[in-house]
Amino acid sequence: MASNRSQGGIQQLLAAEQEAQRIVNAAKNEKLARLKQAKEEAEKEIAEYRAQLEREFQKKVSDSSGDSGANVKRLEQETDEKIAQLKKDSARISDDVVSMLLKYVTTVKN
Repeated sequence: MASNRSQGGIQQLLAAEQEAQRIVNAAKNEKLARLKQAKEEAEKEIAEYRAQLEREFQKKVSDSSGDSGANVKRLEQETDEKIAQLKKDSARISDDVVSMLLKYVTTVKN
């Protein structure tokens, strides 16, 4: 009878050990599945973030390109204004300059 009990106890221990091993394996599999899922979610978030940054970058590039056209127009306008001002100033003083040059060219000094 004692041998039956010990045999039954051993069988019970083996069954418990197998059940524990099954539980551990199931937990490992669940952990691996969750890690894989977390990795996929992280890669998806990274891809979305990268796409968002790329869109923002492209927007800034296009905005600055548009600004460069506006800057060119503004610079052309400023240049034209400065040229007009120089022409006006030179027209205003050209008679005086010509008179002064003629005076120096025609005056003889000993």
